[in-house]
Amino acid sequence: MLQRKHGNPRSVPWQAWRGKHPRLILPNRYGNNNHGMKKPMPTARWIMIVMCCLANTINYIDRANLAVAAPTMQRELGLDATTMGFVLGGFFWTYAFMQMPFGWFADRVGARISLAVAVVWWSVFTALTAVARSVATLLGCRLLLGVGEAGAYPSMAKVAANWFPSNERGLASAIFDSGSRIGAALSLPLVAWLISAFSWQTSFIATGVLGVVWAVFWILMYRDPEHHPSVTPEQLARLQAERGTKTAAGAKVPWISLFRYRTIWGMMIGFFCLNFVIYFFITWFPTYLVQARGFSLAQLGTLGLLPGLVAIPSGWVGGFVSDWLYRRGWSLTAARKTCLVGGMLMSSVITFSVFAPNVYVALLCFAIAYGSLAFTAASIWSLPGDVAPTPAHVASIGGIQNFASNLAGIITTTFTGVMLTITSGSFVVPLTVAGGFCILGAAVYLFVVGEIAPLPPLTHDVGAGRGYAKQ
Repeated sequence: MLQRKHGNPRSVPWQAWRGKHPRLILPNRYGNNNHGMKKPMPTARWIMIVMCCLANTINYIDRANLAVAAPTMQRELGLDATTMGFVLGGFFWTYAFMQMPFGWFADRVGARISLAVAVVWWSVFTALTAVARSVATLLGCRLLLGVGEAGAYPSMAKVAANWFPSNERGLASAIFDSGSRIGAALSLPLVAWLISAFSWQTSFIATGVLGVVWAVFWILMYRDPEHHPSVTPEQLARLQAERGTKTAAGAKVPWISLFRYRTIWGMMIGFFCLNFVIYFFITWFPTYLVQARGFSLAQLGTLGLLPGLVAIPSGWVGGFVSDWLYRRGWSLTAARKTCLVGGMLMSSVITFSVFAPNVYVALLCFAIAYGSLAFTAASIWSLPGDVAPTPAHVASIGGIQNFASNLAGIITTTFTGVMLTITSGSFVVPLTVAGGFCILGAAVYLFVVGEIAPLPPLTHDVGAGRGYAKQ
């Protein structure tokens, strides 16, 4: 396998898997920074990634819509808290288990089609929630919402890998990932206003229509770089070169064989650890502030927003720092792992919040923790493009790691609830365990995830008829 040496330019023949594209750019001599070309990268790439950020914002608004509308719907439909909790939790099951199928789908049809299908799918079932009048129909809409939203992140990871070289992919990933936190921050005021000004049904219809409108613009605007009219041959050559060397022509990496790589398992476990803590913020954080710190609803809407607001720019900083280190001459492994390990270790301060002497110190700990998790997430979503053996595996790897990470959503909510019941409402155990998962995640990214480089072909054991890989 050809190895690309950082800062040591040499001529490398372009791999045969690029041959399926109509605009194949032939070999050129390149280094890691400018590759001997003065033409800047196409500006269209930023439009594409901002469109992904907008889709992710809509994604999280639609996901949170039911949670904001729940009190009103419970009164009108006569649903108790247990039933509503059951309906709310249904989303996680389909969302987690459809990650891998949707990742495979995105690699087969491309990000243009897969992301449009995902957004239209979840938007339709968001809007249909407005006509639900029974537990069965509500649960059905929620389950099908999860199916559609499962296609978002794998498709966006593929867009970032298609349009951005390794030394810009961290920031690109941070931008589309920040849509999750922007959507979470906007969902409460936006949905609450729609409900108060119109009705809870209107909130579902309006946010559903918003997604369909986005999908129309996406289909009209998005093209891969090989097919985009604004990308010059010179820019395409640079982009193709900076994507890095991949698995040699003729070496096949079946989808199922991805699970034989240690790095893939490290990505799954590490992301699970991060999301174990992230889902505390999404699910139990408001309850902690009210029960343990005596927050009022007004304080929830002001001071309670601070950790989430800090997390938005922190993700951008994480992506920028990872790319900046790489451009400064660090290896890609060192650049990515510094941010992954450092961010996970810093986020472990969440444990200190439970022992904080006052609410302001506690909020500071939460803000540092949430910001550090967002800082880490930028590099996490760079990894699928960094380690994929071919472009046909980027979304699949994104779906695999996101599947594992979202199992944490199911486990965190249940574990925290059980601990609160056992300990009569104490958050000491949940927050201590959360800090422990942060440290575990740092260790996994440091020791289990291998070199951040395209995964090599499996070494075949002729006697056993199976392949294995150390990376």
